[in-house]
Amino acid sequence: MHSTNLLLEEPIRMASILEPSKTSFFPAMTKIVGTLGPKSRSVDTISACLKAGMSVARFDFSWGDAAYHQETLENLKLAIKATKKLCAVMLDTVGPELQVVNKSETPISLEENGTVVLTPHRGQEASSSLLPINFSGLAKAVTPGATIFVGQYLFTGSETTSVWLEVSEVKGDDVVCIIKNTATLAGSLFTLHCSQIHIDLPTLSDEDKDVIRKWGVPNKIDFLSLSYTRHAEDVRQAREFLSKLGDLSQTQIFAKIENVEGLNHFDEILAEADGIILSRGNLGIDLPPEKVVYLN
Repeated sequence: MHSTNLLLEEPIRMASILEPSKTSFFPAMTKIVGTLGPKSRSVDTISACLKAGMSVARFDFSWGDAAYHQETLENLKLAIKATKKLCAVMLDTVGPELQVVNKSETPISLEENGTVVLTPHRGQEASSSLLPINFSGLAKAVTPGATIFVGQYLFTGSETTSVWLEVSEVKGDDVVCIIKNTATLAGSLFTLHCSQIHIDLPTLSDEDKDVIRKWGVPNKIDFLSLSYTRHAEDVRQAREFLSKLGDLSQTQIFAKIENVEGLNHFDEILAEADGIILSRGNLGIDLPPEKVVYLN
C-alpha cells in the first residue's frame, strides 16, 4: 500500500507492509478542487462530490461569514465520514478585491452612454447614478480613459448583468464614468476590476489575517489560496504570517494570479509558491478573451 494513498478502505495488516507493491497500483497524482457554495454545501451534495473525485474543498471568503463556512465544513466532515473519502481544506482569501456595495439589494439599471459616479462613501445608497465602493484610493489610481469593469467575470460583450465603464473625469474622491453597455446589476456585492491598473492595497489584508486566525487555525487548513498575488514577496509575507500560527506552519500556499501584474512576475511567484492558480475569469478582463485560452 503506497504511503501517499489518502483513503484506506480497510485496516492495514502489519505483515502486508513487507509484501511487494502491486505493479498495477498507481497513486492518484491529480487533485480535484471543488468550491463549496450555496448549492453545494449539503451533506448529500458534498458526498456526491467526494464520490465523483473531489479531494480538496475550497472555501471562498469573498462571500459568507465564518459561521456560514463553518456550517459547510461541518457538513464536509459528515460527508467524509459517510463516504470514507478524505478531503483537504483550502481557504481562499479575499485579497485586494474591489467591490461595489449595494445595501438594499435593489437591482440597478445602467443605460449605455449614460454616466455613473463611483464613490468611496459607502454610507450612500447604490443607484443608477451612484455606486458606492469599498476603496478610497480609486480616484488616485485611475485617469480619464481608463476602463473599469463591474459585475460577473469574463466579459464577452453580450452580457446584460455586467457593465464596462470608461473613466470620464475625477472629482475629489469620486470617479465619474461613462457607461459603455446597458446592464442590470443584481445582488448586494459586485466585483469591480480596474483593467491593468495597480491597486495599492496589501495582498493579505487585515480582514484576511483575522479569518485565518479565527477560522483557518482551529480548522487546520491544508491550503491557502492567496488571491491577487502580484509579486513573490506577497507569498513570502503570507508564509511568514502562517509560520507564526503553529498548526498552519506546514500549510501550503497557492498563489492566485488574477491580473497582468501577476502574470508579469509569474516566474518569481512560481519559484516561491507551492502552486499556482490562474483565475481565468479575472484575467479575461485584463486580457483579450482569445488570449485567455493560452493559459490552460
